[in-house]
Amino acid sequence: MRRYRILLVDDEPVILAGVGADLLSQGYDVTRAEGGEQACRLLDRESFDVVITDLIMEEVGGMQVLEKAKAKDSSCMVMILTGYGDMSSAIDALRLSADDYLLKPCDPEEMHFRVERCIKAIEMRRRIKTYENIIAVCCVCGKIRDDVGCDHGKGDWLSVEQYLWRRAMVAPSSTYCPECARMAEQNL
Repeated sequence: MRRYRILLVDDEPVILAGVGADLLSQGYDVTRAEGGEQACRLLDRESFDVVITDLIMEEVGGMQVLEKAKAKDSSCMVMILTGYGDMSSAIDALRLSADDYLLKPCDPEEMHFRVERCIKAIEMRRRIKTYENIIAVCCVCGKIRDDVGCDHGKGDWLSVEQYLWRRAMVAPSSTYCPECARMAEQNL
């Protein structure tokens, strides 16, 4: 199973320690940044699935972290976590494409629920992207050519299940379409 990468940004050491430890215990790969400036440097060098950032920090605030994360990777999910929430800041965050907005102090279960919701959205986007990129399908056996990482037309031929697993870590379940189910019943 893939370990999702989370960047946790806050200028309060207590938040970094507490929320960070809770996210680690849930199986996430957590990188902590002690402020917006450090977060922006990390975003320049690394990729994250989810960014959870405090709103009000000295020098570089949460809105700037949000903008930086979305500019680098629009599919990165960004949650604003703040103790100074008001309707205006929530609207501003949503206009800048924040994916969630949560007030401090937050219940660990609520944080876990919100992060899981972000992860599900990421997985859905990956599935859609996978389906959009299916190009070469053998008309006889139904295998799919995976050209990622090689010259077009030179990729491996994979079963649908192998392809979906390799590209999106999706394990489809097998079943029968109505026509095949009737044929299987007739052969019994």
